[in-house]
Amino acid sequence: MNAILTSKALQEMPAIDLGIGSPDDRAGQRVVIAMSGGVDSSVAAALVKRAGYDAVGITLQLYDYGEAIRRKGACCAGQDIHDARAVAAKLDMPHYVLDYESRFKESVMDEFVDSYLAGHTPIPCIRCNETVKFRDLLATARDLGAVALVTGHYIATRQGADGWEMHRPRDLARDQSYFLFSTTQEQLDFLRFPLADLTKEQIRDYAALLDLQVADKPDSQDICFVPNGDYAGVIKRLRPDCSLPGEIRHIDGEVLGSHMGVLHYTIGQRRGLGIATGDPLFVVAIDADKREVTVGPRDALARARISLDQVNWLGDGAPGATADTIAVRARIRSTGEPAAAQLTLKKDEAAEIVLAEAEEGVAPGQACVFYAADSDRILGGGWISRATAD
Repeated sequence: MNAILTSKALQEMPAIDLGIGSPDDRAGQRVVIAMSGGVDSSVAAALVKRAGYDAVGITLQLYDYGEAIRRKGACCAGQDIHDARAVAAKLDMPHYVLDYESRFKESVMDEFVDSYLAGHTPIPCIRCNETVKFRDLLATARDLGAVALVTGHYIATRQGADGWEMHRPRDLARDQSYFLFSTTQEQLDFLRFPLADLTKEQIRDYAALLDLQVADKPDSQDICFVPNGDYAGVIKRLRPDCSLPGEIRHIDGEVLGSHMGVLHYTIGQRRGLGIATGDPLFVVAIDADKREVTVGPRDALARARISLDQVNWLGDGAPGATADTIAVRARIRSTGEPAAAQLTLKKDEAAEIVLAEAEEGVAPGQACVFYAADSDRILGGGWISRATAD
């Protein structure tokens, strides 16, 4: 048996309960762990092993292996695959690498490019979770006879009166609920998140206790397939004919200059506009069909009324059953805190959010996630299709 399992290291880690089977039955129950090669998923795997389940690690190869192995702060390729394999060996558990490159390109990268070229501001990490990971990988875990798929996300779930509920984790600084709002009730029934009650510091301590080589590994920062945040470079590589010129207009209608493609602009952008004016200007609107970028003063960015589509409802009751407006807290960016708002659910997976205080930089293509007004429960979220000042 692997030396680490005969030591006291695993026994010093907390015991987790995935809510599946009794301790005596766990050795015969397979649990698949999505291992990205980072410290979070590595400790999640160790916790599953500690609980006595038949732990199996799977790492997804999502994009070019050769290029990614030379990059720091990426995930799901190159060095990360090597790290995940090494951790699995250390924990004495089987590990498999699945080539999901074509699925990732179709479901995430192509959608990212199309959204940008439509003048939107996409969030590919959410699309990756809802398609490649929680649809495709989850199906693979079921095919392997697993009773659960475990990930290293910072999120909490619990069984409520009307089904599974999603809640914010203990470590709010690492809260990933914004990126997981589209997870369905059916998926929550099969998913488990053992890091819910742990802090990042504790997780690194446990990794060091187990002598895992990823204990001090930096967290990934950029979108995995966008080196150094160069969105335009990626889009040009995937759509070589995308740089169509157009006009930059002030909100008063005056033409201030020209641009070489809307892909170079996002709502709220101030720097790199390619125009020289006395007062600071910000991108306040993008019309991809007209190839027009509209700029204006900062106060022109304020938005309070937000229309959503593709809404995923995780609250109680059927979504859109009534037109009642309910008090919630809404979050329009991953780095912001939920703020007071009113939510009206509509038919056809649509909804409207009215913020108590207008926020800047609300852009089509981003997500808006809503939380209970008086608790840490995630009620769902949707994709922003339109935003207005009132």
